[in-house]
Amino acid sequence: MSVLAAGCGGGPDRAAAPSPGAGCPAVLARAKGTVARAERTDPAWNGPTTGPRAVPGKSLVYVAQTMTNPGVAGVSQGVREAAASVGWRVRVIDGGGTPAGIQTALSQAVTLRPSGIVVGGFDPLLTAQQTARASAAGIPLVGWHAVSSPGPSTRPRLFTNITTRVEEVAGISADWVIARSGGNSGAVVFTDDSIPFARNKSELIKRRLADCPGVRLLATENIPIPDATQRTPQQVSSLLSRFGDRWTDSVAINDLYFADAAPALRAAGRPGEGPPFNIGAGDGDPSAFQRINSGQYQAATVPEPLHQQGWQIVDEFNRAFAGRPASGYVAPVHVVTARNSGGATSWDPPGYRAAYERIWHGR
Repeated sequence: MSVLAAGCGGGPDRAAAPSPGAGCPAVLARAKGTVARAERTDPAWNGPTTGPRAVPGKSLVYVAQTMTNPGVAGVSQGVREAAASVGWRVRVIDGGGTPAGIQTALSQAVTLRPSGIVVGGFDPLLTAQQTARASAAGIPLVGWHAVSSPGPSTRPRLFTNITTRVEEVAGISADWVIARSGGNSGAVVFTDDSIPFARNKSELIKRRLADCPGVRLLATENIPIPDATQRTPQQVSSLLSRFGDRWTDSVAINDLYFADAAPALRAAGRPGEGPPFNIGAGDGDPSAFQRINSGQYQAATVPEPLHQQGWQIVDEFNRAFAGRPASGYVAPVHVVTARNSGGATSWDPPGYRAAYERIWHGR
């Protein structure tokens, strides 16, 4: 286990350069193996293959945190597509990204008395009154990124919550840095400590990086996401000044940091292909894919399978309507680089559409 010298934005530079040849042979071998598996683009479907036939005549309301969030919007598209397969009606209500707007949207959804409501990308504890009304009306709630862990939740009450496991996302993003660098790297982690989920993810990333003595944590940059556009370029310029060529890799809890880092890296004459080599442990939005595909200051991302998760939401509601328990399925992590993206702008794994349609329609 290495000693981490983690600087904060503007703090003293206590980090040393990666130790040439120090490495971590066993950790490096493990990291290369996990990354190789996560980079596969043809994984076999490992989700549910049995379940209730489609319950007819249902309706869903998708309450979106904000439809300007590419993850939220991508999942809504998957929900619409899957609902069409079973003949259900879907309405999307946009919360506009503000607590008041989300509360109003959820209140409107409950008033519509749908068969089910999707909690699309926001914490239902912030809408406790509206959530209680839905429960009192017997309307099941299925969350997407609503709480930090996948599966059913009792507080807040969700039939299930759909997300990848934060431990796996954090682990594979750190493993990618270890594997890419051969176990010798100077890394920076970008996070938002005001969000408990993000702070936990960044701590998990740092712990995994610490498994390799040849990987040194140069700095942890705590930049609130709402301030990222303004603050990230300044912090990146400061990092370049402090660490120079010792800064070889970055991990961010969300891809958006690299959109904001690009101008400063470009102005400093850094090549778009790296170093630093940047990986986002986030949703994998289309702009991240575009930066990766064009070699513009992002090398990799750990995307969510947004459309597949939309189909899973419909399947989970169908299980709720049929009086069955949640499926318990959690999508495996995937790593996208320019080598395996195929020019796509989202991660859409094979097999799930046919699998769900066989469950719902018996074909």
